[in-house]
Amino acid sequence: MKKIVALLMASAMAASLAACGGNTQNSEATSATPAESTAAESTATDGKKYEGVELTMWSMWSAGEVQAAAIQAAADAFEAETGAQVNIEWKGRDVNTLISAALESGEKLDIFEDDYNRIGHAYAPYTYDLTEMADAVGYDDFSYACFNDQAKEWAGYLNSIVEQPQIGGIFYNKDIFDACGITDTPKTWNEFLTVCQTLKDNGYEPLALDGAYANFNFYNHLVRHLGEDTIAELGKNGGWADNEAAVTAAQEIIDFVNAGYLAEGAPDAYPASQTKVGLDTAAMVACANYVTSEVDAAVGEPVNWGFFNYPEVDGNVDASAYAGANSLAISSSCENPQAAFDFIMTIVTGTCGQELVDKGGQIPADTRLKESVLAGSVETLKNTTTPMSWCGSLNTLDDWSLIKSSMIELFEGKYATGADYCAYLDTLCD
Repeated sequence: MKKIVALLMASAMAASLAACGGNTQNSEATSATPAESTAAESTATDGKKYEGVELTMWSMWSAGEVQAAAIQAAADAFEAETGAQVNIEWKGRDVNTLISAALESGEKLDIFEDDYNRIGHAYAPYTYDLTEMADAVGYDDFSYACFNDQAKEWAGYLNSIVEQPQIGGIFYNKDIFDACGITDTPKTWNEFLTVCQTLKDNGYEPLALDGAYANFNFYNHLVRHLGEDTIAELGKNGGWADNEAAVTAAQEIIDFVNAGYLAEGAPDAYPASQTKVGLDTAAMVACANYVTSEVDAAVGEPVNWGFFNYPEVDGNVDASAYAGANSLAISSSCENPQAAFDFIMTIVTGTCGQELVDKGGQIPADTRLKESVLAGSVETLKNTTTPMSWCGSLNTLDDWSLIKSSMIELFEGKYATGADYCAYLDTLCD
C-alpha cells in the first residue's frame, strides 16, 4: 500500500509543485520613515487592550492549509483576548508578486509574510523597525541569531520575525540507520563514506538525489572545500581548473558516484528519488527541511526522520549549514505596530507556534518549543553564525542554467575527472 500511495502522490506532486520562494524583487523606492506607534489601547478600565484596532495581514499560505488553520485560530484567540480584529487575506505563494506594489501604493497592509531575504532587501524601505519591541519581550533569547543578524545587516535594523525556519543538510531515515546498526551520525566526509558503505552492504541505497537538488548537493561540497567567497570569485572570474580544492571537490563527487552510493536512477526526476527514503529503499537525502513533509505526503505516512549537517572534508574551510526563513514583517505605515507585533508573537510562540511545528512539520520559530520530526535542527541553527546560501552568487550568473545542468551531469558520471569538470566550468565563468 505504501508504494501505491507513493506512486500516486509523487505523480501529483511533480505536476503541482509550487515553490515557496521566488526571485528577489528590486525596489527603487526611497526609504520610508517608520510610522510612529499610535496603538489604540482602550482607555476604559474595563475595555480590552486593543479594542477597536483592525489589522490587515497578507499571508503566504492558502486557505485550507494546516498553517492557515493554525494562524486563523491564533487570530481568533488574539481577538478574544485583546479586542483587536485581524483580517487575514490568504494570498498563497504568489504573495511575493503582490507585496511590492501594495507597499509602494500605500495600500492598507499591516502584516505580511514572505522570504526573509526579500523582506530584508526589496521591502526594507517599507518595513517597521522591530528592534525595541523585540528587545522588550527578550526575542533574542528564544530566536535564532543567524536570521536576526542577517536581517539587521540587510535592512539596517531588525525588520522581520522568523515564522518558518529552514535548514539544509542530510535528512535520513532513522529506521534504516537502526536496522544497519548505525548509532552515530557522520561528521566528516570519511565517516560519511563509511556510513554509505555500511548502508550499501545491508542492501540499502545510501543517498537519494533528484536533479532539482543536484546543485544544492554539490554546492554544499564546494563550500566545505572553498567557502562562499572563493566560490563567488571563481564564478565571476574563472580559475576553477587551477584551484586544487575545487578540483578535489569535484573528484570526490565523481568517486562517490563510482562507488555506487547514489540511489538507482539518480539524479532522477523530482520527486522520484527522494520518495525512496519514505519507501525504506534509500536512506538519506541532501536538501532543505521541507523535503521531509514532501516525502511524508508522497508515501502517506510520516518517516522517522533524523538530521545532520553536511559533513566536513579534509582541510575544511566552512562548516556552515544552509539556513533560510519565511518571516513576518510590519509595514512602516502601520498605525498600530505594537498590536501587530503582539499578534506576530502569538503566531510564532505558544499554542500556534507549536501547532505549526506539529502539524506543519516545520522547525520551531521559538527555540523553547518542542521539535517534532527534525531532532537536531534547532541546535544546528542555534550554532550557525553565518548561514550558507542556496548556491550563493552562482545563481546570479548569466550562465547559471548551464552551470546548474553541469552539476546534474557531474552526478550522472559525465566527467571522468574533477579536473575535466572544473575545466568545463571555466568555459562558463570567464
